[in-house]
Amino acid sequence: MVHVLDLHFLNIDHAIASFLVESSAGPILIETGPHSTYESMKTQLAQHNYRPEDIKHVLLTHIHFDHAGAAWAFAKHGANIYLHPFGKTHMADPTRLYNSAKMIYGSDMERLWGAMEKIPEGQLITPDHLEDVSIGDQTFTAIHSPGHAKHHISWQLNDIIFTGDVAGVKIENGPVVPPCPPPDINLEDWNQSLDILMERKAQTLYLTHYGKVDQIGDHIHNLRNILNDWAGWIKEKWESGLSADEITPQFSAYTANQLLELGVSEHGVRQYEAANPSWMSVAGLIRYWKKKHQE
Repeated sequence: MVHVLDLHFLNIDHAIASFLVESSAGPILIETGPHSTYESMKTQLAQHNYRPEDIKHVLLTHIHFDHAGAAWAFAKHGANIYLHPFGKTHMADPTRLYNSAKMIYGSDMERLWGAMEKIPEGQLITPDHLEDVSIGDQTFTAIHSPGHAKHHISWQLNDIIFTGDVAGVKIENGPVVPPCPPPDINLEDWNQSLDILMERKAQTLYLTHYGKVDQIGDHIHNLRNILNDWAGWIKEKWESGLSADEITPQFSAYTANQLLELGVSEHGVRQYEAANPSWMSVAGLIRYWKKKHQE
């Protein structure tokens, strides 16, 4: 059984989830959320009669702050942290990662993400693509799935896949949308990763933003369509000579209107924006198109 833990990021429900899976070796956590939501994490774990120090195994889909920012806090209690090989260096010493993010978020860094500290390399475990990780009576398969990030893993458990961000953001009954932050967005890799997810023939996806998806074929089809729509929209604006600063408010309005037209409430739009800030997709997709023009 999978327990969905709502971390109430920025006091908004259904923006960031962690997932709790019980095993004969104790509880397993998939995603930690940022350290700014660590108190919410404690509350959520307590509802299942666990404390952070009970978690000895943490599986990360990737090292972005909203997915992995609190991993170090669990490592301090002795947890092993499982992640993509490309993310190991940054988790062993997050100084560069943190400082890079601080250049973007400035004085808002602490409020949004909280602290991030080093994790001993001996506690960082980096499985290869399609390698099995057995923890007690549970076996997870590490599916390397770039496109959103080079260091992205989707974790399969039986007929369930925990997809991080590669299967998009879908909140409650709203549409699926693609999170496209810099610096690693690659549409070709992303579509190939979606092909791999489809080939795994899972019955259920669990999205970090947010929760359970059963209609996988429709979900992936809709994600591809909106990913192409957003990428094409930003490409046209950028090639017309507009700057990122000029494109961002237009794109925010464009995406908000898309959500409203599809029946998402005003609160739902805020949920989507908390989970997937529109300005990040502008930055990520412009960077992608610049690379394509240089090839």
